[in-house]
Amino acid sequence: MDILVLYYSRHGATAEMARQVCRGVESVASMQARLRTVPTVSAVSEAMEDAIPASGPPYATLTDLKECAGLVLGSPTRFGNMAASLKYFLDGTAGLWLSGELAGKPAGVFTSTSSLHGGQESTLLSMMLPLMHHGMLMVGVPYTERELMETVGGGTPYGPSHLAGANSDRPVSEMEKRLCQALGARVADVARRLAAK
Repeated sequence: MDILVLYYSRHGATAEMARQVCRGVESVASMQARLRTVPTVSAVSEAMEDAIPASGPPYATLTDLKECAGLVLGSPTRFGNMAASLKYFLDGTAGLWLSGELAGKPAGVFTSTSSLHGGQESTLLSMMLPLMHHGMLMVGVPYTERELMETVGGGTPYGPSHLAGANSDRPVSEMEKRLCQALGARVADVARRLAAK
């Protein structure tokens, strides 16, 4: 079974977090991560990205969402909200909403910000809203993950976060990586348990 790890990244931190979430997913027996991204939204109304990105994972399709057993969504913060590119992709999922395709599947979220109080929790909550409209089951990070109490960078019970710094050049810390892995493992474990019913 696949867990779709879907993200948008501008400077690379969110992409690294996505890779760590994938490690967590694949630590669960019989679970696989499917890593996907979304293209940048153009300010020119008719501009189109190439169908295949120059590097990194493929762009997500609605088929990726239909086929997944669970979803983990990641975005950098844009004024306390998810990036427009990810929101644009989610706005195109009305057909899946009408059919209830994602209802009952587990989901989690993660983010990266330039400053510690740059909207980490509000961004995570904003990403949850469309997933809840789809009927997905939200999975967070419990305080049984000791890194949540010890981190001096990112980390929330709503989902992993990263403090990238004013120049977006701080690497993802070991604690932040472990929280990403913990979320991936939790979503994968919930998906596996639901499939066994």
